[in-house]
Amino acid sequence: MFEIAVHTEFCAAHALMISGQREPVHGHNWKVTAVLAGTTLDADGLLCDFHTAEDVLKEIVSPFDNNNLNACEPFSKGTNPSAELVAKYIADELADRLDEALRPHARVASVSVTEAPGCVAKYVRAGRGEG
Repeated sequence: MFEIAVHTEFCAAHALMISGQREPVHGHNWKVTAVLAGTTLDADGLLCDFHTAEDVLKEIVSPFDNNNLNACEPFSKGTNPSAELVAKYIADELADRLDEALRPHARVASVSVTEAPGCVAKYVRAGRGEG
């Protein structure tokens, strides 16, 4: 199995609903790591070009940068902008946007979001189009 990882960062605020109570709006320096995995490489010996994966990841998080996540899609419609759901959103968007570029060699395996030092949420896209 081969894996590559790409990283990006963004600054954003959010306010979660926890047990029916809304917490105060507060900000984080979010760190995102996306892992792509597959069992074979393409004709160039790559799982996926780092630059392609990194560029798409940056496109996905750019609307969040210096914003309140509660006001950004998909969270503006009431979805709690927890680190877990941010990780899932980024993973699913990355897979949708890279799908053709990755086939048949690779897939988006997981996305980790670090909200604060020592606080990491990871979404694993298990069983989705094994590469």
